[in-house]
Amino acid sequence: MDERLKWIEKIPQAAQDYIADRRLEEIECIIADTTGISRGKCMPARKFGRLEPMYLPDSIFYQTVTGSYVDMDEIDNQYTEGDMVLTPDFSSATAAPWTGDVTLQIIHDVADIHGNPMPLVPRNVLKRVLSYYEAEGWEPVVAPEMEFFLVARNTDYNQPIQPTMGRTGRPAASMQAYSMSAVDEYGPVIDDIYDFAEEQGFEIDTIIQEGGAGQVEINLKHGHPLKLADEVFFFKRLVKEAALRHNCYATFMAKPMGDQPGSAMHIHHSVLDKATGKNIFNTTHGKPTPAFRHFIAGLQQHLPAATPFIAPYVNSYRRYVASHSAPINLEWAENNRTTGIRIPLSDPESRRVENRVAGMDCNPYIGLAASLACGFLGLKNKLKPRIAATGEAYDAERDIPPTQIQALALLDEDEALTEMMGVEFTAVYKAAKHMEYDEFQEVISPWEREHLLMNV
Repeated sequence: MDERLKWIEKIPQAAQDYIADRRLEEIECIIADTTGISRGKCMPARKFGRLEPMYLPDSIFYQTVTGSYVDMDEIDNQYTEGDMVLTPDFSSATAAPWTGDVTLQIIHDVADIHGNPMPLVPRNVLKRVLSYYEAEGWEPVVAPEMEFFLVARNTDYNQPIQPTMGRTGRPAASMQAYSMSAVDEYGPVIDDIYDFAEEQGFEIDTIIQEGGAGQVEINLKHGHPLKLADEVFFFKRLVKEAALRHNCYATFMAKPMGDQPGSAMHIHHSVLDKATGKNIFNTTHGKPTPAFRHFIAGLQQHLPAATPFIAPYVNSYRRYVASHSAPINLEWAENNRTTGIRIPLSDPESRRVENRVAGMDCNPYIGLAASLACGFLGLKNKLKPRIAATGEAYDAERDIPPTQIQALALLDEDEALTEMMGVEFTAVYKAAKHMEYDEFQEVISPWEREHLLMNV
């Protein structure tokens, strides 16, 4: 093997299999920005093999979803737009099977010039939260559920998003949850998703039709939070590329169509004792432990303030409508999908807590970090949850802030959560969200034109 390609021995087997007997042409050196967009540099594979230092400006993490930059004068008047040092995490290497040539994607770790992890990097934020668990001898396990819509191409921002056309020549219909024929309507897209996932070495647990028109849910096998966050990050791009092959879009907006349910990223959590490998939510007799209840209480107490991390945009709050199967409170119960915190049916060894509040539009690193941080604060402070809900929970008092601005105000007050996520990261994140909200307020909506133009 060419000495410049010796690093190939370090990458996962699925990536090695993908390039076996083929000429590897390109490497995508990538990181996830605050919105979850893939950013980085491409280079010829042989040049990458030299392992020269790679740099990107830290301004990447001061951008909003519109491409604007946070006003740094309000945060750091010594800002110089310095360089960050990128180092490949070879364990993350995976194929980019939709490209025209043989390409690998490799996520990079990001540090400053002194080797310290950059605090604004979402992947580092998740690592920071995981370090709190590590210090206690715990290892969290997560399983994210990814919901998204396949929609008709939309190149005019002023036109509403429409369901995609199925193989029957009719638009996808809503209220077809779990329908196999509904999944078959866009079977070619699903086939490409399966093929891409297999080539990338990802294990899909299930694919189902959700309740919305053209809405799909993909469940991933449970595992380490960093690994699963990487997979969700990769999957968002994978799914979008599969859809484009079939003349439609895949969108992870929380609420792309007003008359359809929204898309969530439900997060299942359990926590292992690293010394024994046992689930700390379960006693030796198969009963719930105090730790199980503490974790639930942590979500109940801190998720309202964490909402900006798991519902990051103005559109995110349109999803929280009880009539469309989205939680509006943080009640908890076993086997009850009307609660914000659900305890799924499982064997005692698999006892877990499901956060149903997170939206699919969140950055997976930030969303997982925030949810785990809330649970950790419950564990560490031995918080007690409210009494479990009985019956439908939609009528319970609302816990989820109804607007982005109200959510940001709650985050301002939660010092413990801010410390876990990182003070510097949280300050820049909030500044970006306020800027996005201000930009949104400058847009006059169709509703205003329809109802106010001639009536007031």
